[in-house]
Amino acid sequence: MRIVSLAGGIGGARFLRGLRAAAPDAEITVIGNTGDDITLYGLRVCPDLDTVMYTLGGGINEEQGWGRDKETHTVKEELAAYGVEPQWFGLGDRDFATHIVRTQMLDAGYPLSQVTEALCARWQPGVRLIPMSDDRTETHVVITDDRGRRAVHFQEWWVRLRASIPAEQIILVGADEARPAPGVLQAIAEADAVIMPPSNPVVSIGTILQIKGIREALEGKTVVGVSPIVGGAPVRGMADACLAAIGVETTAQAVLELYGSPLVNGWLVAEEDAGVSLDGVQVRGRPLIMHDVEAAAAIARAALGLAAELAGTEDAR
Repeated sequence: MRIVSLAGGIGGARFLRGLRAAAPDAEITVIGNTGDDITLYGLRVCPDLDTVMYTLGGGINEEQGWGRDKETHTVKEELAAYGVEPQWFGLGDRDFATHIVRTQMLDAGYPLSQVTEALCARWQPGVRLIPMSDDRTETHVVITDDRGRRAVHFQEWWVRLRASIPAEQIILVGADEARPAPGVLQAIAEADAVIMPPSNPVVSIGTILQIKGIREALEGKTVVGVSPIVGGAPVRGMADACLAAIGVETTAQAVLELYGSPLVNGWLVAEEDAGVSLDGVQVRGRPLIMHDVEAAAAIARAALGLAAELAGTEDAR
C-alpha cells in the first residue's frame, strides 16, 4: 500500500510515528512543510523537516517534541556572550551539525529535496520525506506593536512573541513562484490513501496546500484528515491564534470547512465533537489524544480504515 501524508512539526511527527506502526509494510511518503524555514547565523534551518526526521529516526527530544535528545548548548551560550542575535531561537550543538551540513549542500547547488534525502540517509526514518517545494518560501506574520505595523518571520511571532500579539495577516512569501518538489505530485498520484495528521491547519497543512498543484492533485484522491482541534481547543500549540488571523473559529467543524470538500473525504474528530458534519465528508468520532505511540497508531488505524471504506477496499493496511 502507498500512503501520502502531509505534515508539519510536532503533532505531525508524532502521528507519523503511529502511522508507521499501524502500517509497517506500507510505502509512506511525507510531504513536509517548509514555510517555517529560517536562516539563522548564516545557516538554513528547516524546523518541521528536522522534527519529522528526528522523531522517526529516534533522535528527538521527547519532552520538548523538537530538537535533539541529549542536547548541549555551548555554541548558543558562546554566541550570546558575543551578543549575537537572535538569542530567542535556541539551537543545540547537535542540531547545529544538521544545519551546517544542509547549508553546505545548498550552497553547493543541491536542491532541498536532495539535501533532505541525504540527511535522512543517516536517520533512516522509515518513510520518504520530501519538502513541499525546493523553492524558498517563508511564512511571515503582519503584526502591530510598539514599533508600528510590520511583518516578522513566523518563527519570531511563534517563538519569541509566543503568538501573544494578534496576527493581522499570515503570508507565505514566495508562494506565487514555488512549485512542488520533485516526487511530490507523483507520490500523490500513486497513493492509495492520503492522510492529513493533526498539524496546524494554517501554517503547516495550509502552507503545503498553497504550493501550486498540490491541492488540485489531492482532490482526486481519497483524503482522510485528523482534526487538530478537540473540544474547541488545539491539541497542541497555538493553532487558535493562527485560525483567528484568517477569521476561522477554533472548532473541528470550522477547520473541516476550511479544508472543505472535495479536498477532504473523511474526517476524524474527538468524541466530544461528534456533531461535526459537512456534505460529502464522512465524519467519525473517536479519542484523538496521542498519549503515546500506541495511541497514535490507533488513530492512524482508524484513519486508514476510514480511507479503505471510502475507497471501497477491504483493507488499507
